Amino acid sequence: MHAAERALLEETVRDAVTRAVDAGASVDAVLGELGWLEMLDAEPRDAVEIVFTALGLANATAGVLDDVLAVACGVEPRPDLAVLLPRFGAWAPAAEAIDGEKRIDGLATARGATATDLLVVADDGAAVVPLAACAVSAVEGVDPIGGWHRVRGVVTGAAPVPVGADRWEAAVAAGRRALGHQIAGNGRAVLDLARTHALDRVQFGRPIASFQAVRHRLAETLVAIEGLEATLGAAWDDGTPITSALAKAAAGRTARTVATHCQQVLAGIGFTTDHPYHLYLKRAMVLEGLFGNADAIVLDVGRHLIHTRSAPTLIEL
Repeated sequence: MHAAERALLEETVRDAVTRAVDAGASVDAVLGELGWLEMLDAEPRDAVEIVFTALGLANATAGVLDDVLAVACGVEPRPDLAVLLPRFGAWAPAAEAIDGEKRIDGLATARGATATDLLVVADDGAAVVPLAACAVSAVEGVDPIGGWHRVRGVVTGAAPVPVGADRWEAAVAAGRRALGHQIAGNGRAVLDLARTHALDRVQFGRPIASFQAVRHRLAETLVAIEGLEATLGAAWDDGTPITSALAKAAAGRTARTVATHCQQVLAGIGFTTDHPYHLYLKRAMVLEGLFGNADAIVLDVGRHLIHTRSAPTLIEL
């Protein structure tokens, strides 16, 4: 995709998602009208980077993560197909095959409330099952407007889908990259909130944005976000699960850096529900835990390196 085309698409998607959120409309419907599935098929990297960054910027709720995971599993995505996500903090499949049954206990995106079918990956393969055969309940928790659901059930006689272990590994990598871009967009939105507050808030007769300590915090936040975006770019270029894992770990560390510095800049107003900061913070906390948080991923990579007694060349400098 040419730079000019990409810039136009970024602006179009960002404006459409923002308008949908402001109007209380369905973000999935808006993205569908823009040709999200066609973009994902034709230009998967650009589509994921642009759409998930826009979701982060607007703190929007959507089910497009299901489509990214379905494609990575080799299954055709559709608006009525949800994908069973791992349990919070984990990345192993959230279903077990026992005595011919699939025992399900995982998560779903907002699509868990509207989909008719559920793609379930277990240790013996994958299957598409009727979502009505499962118990689906909304997850209130820290991010009640995020549209998250818990999915549980025992399913028998499901139609098998040829999804191998390597496909699930690819799905985890794809999900981690997508969530990394959403966290980056979330961080940029929070940085803009803190920057605006610093320009508007006056102390000792001048905006606090003129104070060196405040400027340092904003600068360190920007560096962390741009570092994350560079790491995500390297993960796309390399295409291996380990670089996607490290990019997701970097996203988690970046989310914490953004939260720390911007909370300090926002000061007291940042602790209230009158300011939108808390909504972005809550969403970042959930996204950071999906497909493994930073600490768990780094420990897992470390164990892998010790086991293999080798360190791969991740990025050619």
